Amino acid sequence: MSSSAQDLSAQLDIGKTFGALFIGVTIAAVLFGLSNVQAFIYFQTHSRDTGMTFYKLAVIWLWILDALHMALIVHCIYYYLVINYTNFDALTGLVWSFKLSVAIEVFLIYSVHLLYAYRIWIISKGKSRPLPITVGIIVILNSGVAIVLVWALYQCHVFSDLIKFEWAIYLALGAITFADIVIASALCYLLATSRTGFSSTDSLITKLMVYSINTGCLTSVCSMAVIITCAVMPTNFIFLAIDFLLVKVYVNSFFALLNARHYGQANTDTNNSYSSYNHHRVYRPELHIQPSEDEEPRASRRDVFKHPDDEAVDPFRSVKVCASSCVPEDLMTRFSQSNRSQ
Repeated sequence: MSSSAQDLSAQLDIGKTFGALFIGVTIAAVLFGLSNVQAFIYFQTHSRDTGMTFYKLAVIWLWILDALHMALIVHCIYYYLVINYTNFDALTGLVWSFKLSVAIEVFLIYSVHLLYAYRIWIISKGKSRPLPITVGIIVILNSGVAIVLVWALYQCHVFSDLIKFEWAIYLALGAITFADIVIASALCYLLATSRTGFSSTDSLITKLMVYSINTGCLTSVCSMAVIITCAVMPTNFIFLAIDFLLVKVYVNSFFALLNARHYGQANTDTNNSYSSYNHHRVYRPELHIQPSEDEEPRASRRDVFKHPDDEAVDPFRSVKVCASSCVPEDLMTRFSQSNRSQ
């Protein structure tokens, strides 16, 4: 056993290092299942769309990247905790699946930001263009920061080398957080200026604004949590465990925004059905005319013994009325006189 491995075995806290990674992978698997459900809901609600639309391709693309990231982090934790659980030399090094998972994570987050920028461009049609152009420039500049992070990661060969490149982690996550705030603010501004005055449309716009704010805050909080834990506890892997969840949060937040209309429509239908049920249960007293003293007992007796079939209308009544109204009066007179003569 080498000297570095002996130092690691003496100082290694399994619970805060690989134990944290195991918990992170477990929670990431749960979030991956949630993203599968959201992708299924999206395709079910858009099954009537003919052909393959842009957003369908985007959902498929993000799902493939998310599944690939999930497979890589599972291989990473399997490599450390199953294959090499007693090999301290292997525990010090960075496995290839860990490096590739970070590269996939950076590429997936960049893809989500591009999709948000495209959505902002579509919403801003007929309005001011500087806002979506500014968002697009920020997203493109973030790609340069992401390339720097991937380059710095592939310069590391053991976990202790990550401390030397903390600046790259802070730079990348800070840029991601800034882009999230800009995108959420731009979406809220464009949606707020798109109000039409109709209650149903304005209600949907308000729900979309809430989704945008919540997703932007959630991803920003997750990125800031990685930065804080990396700065406070650089010797354990808690910040890496939270970083495993960052990709899943991004994918689920984007899928939730795509399904926001479906969720809002489902809530509206539920509320309408509930209000309709209560509407039918409301007691509405009918207008009753007070009968005279001698008519009230007879009316009550008729109501008691009345059969439901008595409510049926005489089928010949309309014919009689039509005959009396349509036949000329002199013809009716002659017909009556002939009857009397007979």
